[in-house]
Amino acid sequence: MDKLRGVNILEWLTLTIDGREVSVPKGTTVLDACRMNNIPIPTLCHAPELTSAGACRLCVVQIEGMRNLPPSCVTQVAQGMKVETQNPKVRNARKTILELIVANHPLDCMTCQKMGDCSLAEYAYEYGVTGEVYQGEKRNLPIDSGNPFILRDPNKCILCGKCIKACSEIQGKSILDFSFRGFDTQVGPAFNLPYNESDCDFCGSCVSVCPVGALVEKQMVGKGRPWEVSKVQTTCPFCGVGCNFDLNVKDGKVIGVTSNPNAPVNGKALCVKGRFGMDMIYSDNRVTTPLIRKDGVLVPAEWDEALDLIATKLGDIKKNYGPNSIAALSSAHCTNEENYLMQKFMRAVIGTNNIDHCART
Repeated sequence: MDKLRGVNILEWLTLTIDGREVSVPKGTTVLDACRMNNIPIPTLCHAPELTSAGACRLCVVQIEGMRNLPPSCVTQVAQGMKVETQNPKVRNARKTILELIVANHPLDCMTCQKMGDCSLAEYAYEYGVTGEVYQGEKRNLPIDSGNPFILRDPNKCILCGKCIKACSEIQGKSILDFSFRGFDTQVGPAFNLPYNESDCDFCGSCVSVCPVGALVEKQMVGKGRPWEVSKVQTTCPFCGVGCNFDLNVKDGKVIGVTSNPNAPVNGKALCVKGRFGMDMIYSDNRVTTPLIRKDGVLVPAEWDEALDLIATKLGDIKKNYGPNSIAALSSAHCTNEENYLMQKFMRAVIGTNNIDHCART
């Protein structure tokens, strides 16, 4: 790119999409050019945070001067390019691709946890695909349900490869990959081991990008369909990084956590605690009311009573033994702002530097 007075100036290219002239920066793919201009293109293997592979071929378009229909996700824009995204040839090609995928895919949509949020079902509806065109052998592979976090059904896998890329490019673990060949191709850990026997961290990045029901959050299975669930964006309480996610709420109860692609800190990425550690919300062992000791016994108290007692006790200790007789330990479960206030309280109010943090080591 050219530089002018220290500012990078993008080189812009002009192309025509469905008879409409648009301009995009050089290096933009045809898919991104379409989406930048609100022109819909179906995709199953593409995700903005992952490198493009052109695996599903569902995003094919017709480009003047090209013999075949190229996948738009891996085709870069050229000056003067003329693209058609919805002509009969393109739509028939996409429909054939969908028919081939559905021919080898279980059609148990009514009981599938992903129904209502399944890209394959959405496109099959749009293109009128019923699964009747191609008939043949169906996969009957065992379902991996031996871990408490992720339900993996290889029979529903469409081999888009997104989970593989998420594991290697987002999490940096490279636990997943393709194995076997042709009709027998599967995606899974090395030697096709179950998740709980592999080195999987159960971050769930693979689940967050799966376009079908091959990978789903196990704890949410049977708890509610997507249209019954409301999503509430919130900040993860497990550490001070500030990751955002969506609480999935049905009938006033949290039934699970899903990624929010618009999360400013983490995008779709979460750790195992953030994505699957929600059991504490309704734990019988959770302390939800302050407890103070009276006559040697811990009894429930109001918040004002408990805070007044703490303030009195700290004041007495500081008066009798000095500020350095008091120390505080902060927690990574708090936000950075809360930890800042804790050290500010100890230094400015108590008058001591005896403050430490569980994540320091």
